[in-house]
Amino acid sequence: MIEVEGISRQFGSIMALKDVSFRVERGEVVGFLGPNGAGKTTMMRILTCFIPPTSGAARISGLDVTRHSLEVRRKIGYFLERVALYPDMRVLPFLRFAAEVKGVARAGIKQAVGMAMEQCGLDHVKNRIINNLSKGYRQRVGLA
Repeated sequence: MIEVEGISRQFGSIMALKDVSFRVERGEVVGFLGPNGAGKTTMMRILTCFIPPTSGAARISGLDVTRHSLEVRRKIGYFLERVALYPDMRVLPFLRFAAEVKGVARAGIKQAVGMAMEQCGLDHVKNRIINNLSKGYRQRVGLA
């Protein structure tokens, strides 16, 4: 699923990552642990196609993150601690909007949103304004 071979990333004179390699197989759950400045965020930004590596290669489902960034972005989600949401929107319209942006076919949006709401336990807050939800529920909306 994820293959990283010799990834390095330099920002001016600062080497954020140096020759990092690892594999994550389908179904594995992993986490990045390390002190501040270890390169965790930099690696995630490379894997999610926000920044390119200075050298090396990374592939998601066999797709190179540099050459096939749009296809990679369609296959993955990147969940930050602070979720990027539209705080003035209600939950259900936001999830419909997010499904459209993600490229869900119009005919499948209702089903996809319903499934996401059920899996994330959002049915009872679907008509609430996102900004009025607790942090935990805002994170659930972002995950959905």
